[in-house]
Formats: sequence, C-alpha cells, structure tokens
Amino acid sequence: MIGKLSGRLDYRGDDHVLIDVRGVGYIVHCSDRTLAALPGPGEAVSVYTDLLVREDLMQLYGFLSLAEKEWHRLLMSVQGIGAKASLAILGALGPDGVSRAIATGDWAAVKAAKGVGPKIAQRVVLDLKDKAPQVMAMGHVGAAQPQISAEDVIEPDAPAAPPPSAPAASSGATQAEALSALSNLGYGPSEAASAVAQAAGEAPDAQTPELIRAALRLLAPKG
Repeated sequence: MIGKLSGRLDYRGDDHVLIDVRGVGYIVHCSDRTLAALPGPGEAVSVYTDLLVREDLMQLYGFLSLAEKEWHRLLMSVQGIGAKASLAILGALGPDGVSRAIATGDWAAVKAAKGVGPKIAQRVVLDLKDKAPQVMAMGHVGAAQPQISAEDVIEPDAPAAPPPSAPAASSGATQAEALSALSNLGYGPSEAASAVAQAAGEAPDAQTPELIRAALRLLAPKG
C-alpha cells in the first residue's frame, strides 16, 4: 500500500493534484481544505495517502496529517459514507472539527458537509463516537506537514538537513495532550474526549493547561 508521497506538485485540479515523485506522476484526490493548504505547482509537497482499490477503480486520497487520514478511514466504514462524502466532511470541518463534532455528538455540524443528510450525519456520530478519543490522541503525531525542500525531493542521498525548530503546538496536539492528562486522572475515554472537544470549541487558541482546566470544569459534578 502507498502510505505517503513526497515529490513536486505538478498540477492542481478541482478535487485532485498530480504529484511527481522522481518522474512518476500520482493523481491524489483531496478535500477542499487540504487542496487549499497545499503549495503551488512546482513546489515540494508531502502527503499521507490512502489507496482505495475496487474491481473497477483504483484511487489515491491525500491528507496533511495522520489524524485526517484516520478519520477518512473511519468515515468510510460508516454505511452510506463513501470517499466523496468523507472528503466533504473533512473539507467542511477539518480533522479537529470532525473530532470535536463526533466527541460531542454534534451531528448538525457533520450535516453541514455537502451531500450529507441528517440521517447519515446522526449515523456517523453514533457509529464513531467511541473512536474519537483514539484519533484525538493522534493529534501530536503528524499533526502538521514537515517543511521539505527541493533537495529532499531530488537528491535522496544528500545529508539530512538539521531539523527545524519545534513549532507551536497545534490544536490537535494540544487536544491530545489534554486528553492524555484527563485519562491519567481516571476519566473514561469518551467523557474525556467529549469534554476536551467542547472546551477546544469554546477556546480554540487555548494551550494545554488552560484546555485541561476548562475540560475539568465541564466534567465537575453539577449542583
């Protein structure tokens, strides 16, 4: 299976890109959100991929993070959700938004994706709610694409460049850290994921300590 591609972006279509990997062109279908985040033609690019193989079809789908790729795989497991609907949901919400919507049971947010009706949206939330904690915990793994240069694409034997300085924690990484902290405090995966997702939705720029405190307030007994 082809799990990742690194090369030059050769061409950008309405729903796909053509990535040249050392002379071999791969057509990779992506969500609108992912397409918008990719660099321009001629630039170095790296995407995680999932290969869909059917009797009459073979297509690659591209993602900017492992969490996005995992949500695509899980969404495709829901009856009534195909690749087009999965990309529509990811394009509308992004992987963090999908985690938040499913963890909090917000099927209306899922329904906002093009071509997804209320019954399908409710089924997505019901079928995948228990999966949200695991995917949220992936937030620190492949949360953002590393910077790659033309040399990385053209000269495989060149000495590796020094790693760039660590970027600020992404939203997915922050949620993953908060989720881990709540799990260590004894909260169950589903209730912890729901609280973290709700807290992140109310304060998307919160750092890990603030997110943990906000989630703990939500989990505190009422009355």
